[in-house]
Amino acid sequence: MILFPAIDLKDGKCVRLVQGRAEAKKVYSDDPASVAASFQAQGAGFLHVVDLDGAFTGAPFNLEAIRSIAEQVSIPFQVGGGLRTAESVKAALDGGAARAVVGTRAARNPDFVKELLDKFGADKIVLGLDVKGGAVAVEGWVETLPLPAEEFAGQMKNIGVQTVVYTDIARDGLLAGVNIPATRNLARVSGLRVIASGGVSSIEDIAALKKLQEDGVTGAIIGKAIYDGKLDLVQALRAAGG
Repeated sequence: MILFPAIDLKDGKCVRLVQGRAEAKKVYSDDPASVAASFQAQGAGFLHVVDLDGAFTGAPFNLEAIRSIAEQVSIPFQVGGGLRTAESVKAALDGGAARAVVGTRAARNPDFVKELLDKFGADKIVLGLDVKGGAVAVEGWVETLPLPAEEFAGQMKNIGVQTVVYTDIARDGLLAGVNIPATRNLARVSGLRVIASGGVSSIEDIAALKKLQEDGVTGAIIGKAIYDGKLDLVQALRAAGG
């Protein structure tokens, strides 16, 4: 199972939010590229980068920071946040991202995802599925749609999406543990490769997710736990097995 250390960008800095709320921000570093290099040095093989300003405004904002990360590391990373046009997706990929994560525009217009798959290939496009109370959340998590998460994931699978980042908003940034039943159910129902996000805070969480590999859970994103020293990244990577 792949473990993705997370780098959340706001105003060019590395931050963490609680449940996606902009006002609940803590700055961890003024130099996200050095954070990325540190994760690589500790053994990470893939990173997860989020342009929070992009998520809230609807357009990429931290491309300079993304390019700096690409210059500092040799491992791949995926980028999400504000990627709502083919041009913005191209900008993220041209900036060094191995994959682009699309969420809001995908939920509002599934044809947009088909366009991206045709243009860039399924290996470059990841669905960002943010869920609040079982429904799909959009616009930086400030709005929910009357669309069940499992139904939407199935639709995306049918048009060619292969991988989804599934975030349980209720647990994000709270170190409250992973929603194992919901993660397992999404993987089984959708048939997608699921990267779990939200609440990963212990070796036990990683071990529990690792048991879901046969169901289709292939990775997990970890953020606040390593920034706050609750979980050692080297040990977490060892527990994940990759």
